[in-house]
Amino acid sequence: MPMEADIPVVHNAAAKRFEISVDGKVAFSKYLLVGEKFIVEHTEVPVELENKGLASRIVRTALDYARAQNLRVMPLCPFTAAFIHRHPEYKDLVIEGYRY
Repeated sequence: MPMEADIPVVHNAAAKRFEISVDGKVAFSKYLLVGEKFIVEHTEVPVELENKGLASRIVRTALDYARAQNLRVMPLCPFTAAFIHRHPEYKDLVIEGYRY
């Protein structure tokens, strides 16, 4: 089994998601882009890949992308909202009214 930390997070723009693939299993965070709004809808990690920090790596990469693109984040995904709450350096990206 490869070391998950060495596997890059890929921006799959066609599928509108950031993802990590490990042994044929894919962990991902799906988003919508509406104007300057980066709406994080859902983050999913297969059971076999849980507790390896993959979701956090994916969400961090997605938020870094949003910042680089000057997008405003709407974290509808509970995991993403919790991640932002734990990492206040990303709170400035969040649209007012969606801050937790």
